[in-house]
Amino acid sequence: MRYELFISLRYLKAKRKQIFISVITFLSMAGVGLGVMALVVVLSVMGGFEDDLKNKILGTNAHLVIQQHGGSIRDYPEVIQKVKGVSGVVAATPFIFTQAMITSENNVYGIVLRGIDPDTAGGVINVETTVKKGSLASLKEREAPSSQPGILLGKELAQNLGIILNDTVVVVSPSGALAAVGMGGLGPPMKKFRVTGIFDTGMYEYDTSLAYISLKDAQKFLGMDDTVSGVEVKVQDIYNVKEVARRIQKELGFPFWTRDWMQMNRSLFAALKLERTVMFIILVLIVLVAAFGIVSTLIMVVMEKNKDIAILKSMGATAQSIMRIFILEGLIIGVVGTVLGLIGGYAICRILAEYQFISLPRDVYYISHLPVKMSGVDFFLIALAAMGISFLATLYPSWQASRLDPAEALRYE
Repeated sequence: MRYELFISLRYLKAKRKQIFISVITFLSMAGVGLGVMALVVVLSVMGGFEDDLKNKILGTNAHLVIQQHGGSIRDYPEVIQKVKGVSGVVAATPFIFTQAMITSENNVYGIVLRGIDPDTAGGVINVETTVKKGSLASLKEREAPSSQPGILLGKELAQNLGIILNDTVVVVSPSGALAAVGMGGLGPPMKKFRVTGIFDTGMYEYDTSLAYISLKDAQKFLGMDDTVSGVEVKVQDIYNVKEVARRIQKELGFPFWTRDWMQMNRSLFAALKLERTVMFIILVLIVLVAAFGIVSTLIMVVMEKNKDIAILKSMGATAQSIMRIFILEGLIIGVVGTVLGLIGGYAICRILAEYQFISLPRDVYYISHLPVKMSGVDFFLIALAAMGISFLATLYPSWQASRLDPAEALRYE
């Protein structure tokens, strides 16, 4: 062991009459630890929130959407065949998208109505896994041609409408061909649907405003003949979606255009990233405040050890060695505090992830509990920032110690 490290460790153990210095040292260590722990927990929770939100959005929406300039796509089976041949594409399915009104005996709500192909939609979006009552297959099952078509509703929407499985609702669309209503006049198309399934995505916004019907029923209801609004695509790597979109665009050419999940949710994820960065900066300030404790500790140690420093210098210790002694002492405080903070933060995150005892209002935060996602990169950056700040905090007291004049310190001894 180098003598600088040996002396640093000895200085951490204060004598009985210097117990105050030990208390300040412990508080400095605890301050760094608490700052690091707060950083770990907050960044893990924010990472979990972003990841959970991303999974819910990508579970309900496709990774990539293909549409056509000027309106609906007529030859969509041919488009799907071409898209499936593009490298990086996993699955593709047609869809119809429109806004509508849904009414029950109790209430009326505005909804987003999506026509999907029950046979292929499950390969692109997670409809089947979110259906809690009924099934996706029920959209294509009818007892007789004249029976009511099926519709899947979100859990929250069903509660707001006051309906349960197999109840009947009326869907009114402001788009589509005008239909005869009342006394021979014309009005928006409306049709009765039977609730054959209730889904729960875990995201309040979708569960209160989304409804699925089969593609054929949507085409008939909206008077779209054999056309669709677009084609939804699932890709192999969600972070390589722009490259896949470029290949699809090249394969299909004009008048088709593509839009990926990053573009559709750009503002949301940009806001989350900015918030995460700002929180990191704010919480680093906690560690910075704790670093002032390290500065105070070292200044008091330097004042207390004037005679020791003078003797070491008179025995041949260089200014760099003296400076190294106090830098090592400050770094030991910072490293121990950082390690304790990382362990404490990891333990809290594990408890939060395991027991999920903190509930959130779903209509405000989209999710029902506090999510956690621990990242090795976050742990590394937090440790690096904490130890970097601890190192900077040691420089001034160490420099002051190295400038001590032995003759001046020992004059009255």
